[in-house]
Amino acid sequence: MKRTFARRLLFVLILTLLLFTLFFRDGIILDSLGVHMKRPFGKVINMPEEYSNVDKNNNGIPDPIDIVQAARKEVEQRTTYKSTYYAGGYPPNDEGVCTDVIWRGLLGAGVVLKDLIDQDISENTALYPRVAGTPDANIDFRRVPNQFVYFDRFTESLTTDLIPKDINNLKEWQPGDIVVFIDGFHHVGIVSDKRDKDGVPYLIHNNRPFAAEVKLSSFTTPIAGHYRWNY
Repeated sequence: MKRTFARRLLFVLILTLLLFTLFFRDGIILDSLGVHMKRPFGKVINMPEEYSNVDKNNNGIPDPIDIVQAARKEVEQRTTYKSTYYAGGYPPNDEGVCTDVIWRGLLGAGVVLKDLIDQDISENTALYPRVAGTPDANIDFRRVPNQFVYFDRFTESLTTDLIPKDINNLKEWQPGDIVVFIDGFHHVGIVSDKRDKDGVPYLIHNNRPFAAEVKLSSFTTPIAGHYRWNY
């Protein structure tokens, strides 16, 4: 009897852990480990691809997809999350934080975000509260609030509402878009060209322990900003 009870208890615990892993925050645990499981039930929402076809670096790939592919390299190599101050500003290729996904992604389309942010901070220091009046080119471009201010000033601002299965809403979330979280959790990521069955896009980001690609709906923090580069 005792062995039977123990086995049943173990089975229940394993099943509970499995279900928790599958469904906690829309599967964020498995996604963070690189295991992407489609929803077993529900209709597939076919989303239109409405991203820009501009190819300023003339590599035969639209710039938004260049951004996604460059950002995804962070996921493929599992860039270690490490928050450190670096002389010169740039961290080693195999480490970084969420903001490093952004400038590395934009670099794929030939955009040097550090130079752009540093210039605007030098000309409009008071607009960047995270700078506290003293610009530091070694770190300013890697702070979420500073990227938030810059994108709000110089890129196209889009909806912050995310509505699964709503095509009109979801088509506003296109590959290469930038998503910023501020309230309670300073974070930022790049919208992937990958979607789940319900049409919700994935987000390429870096959070402990390493970079990952997870469903945007996994985040419980309100979205503060949704931006698109002016291609």
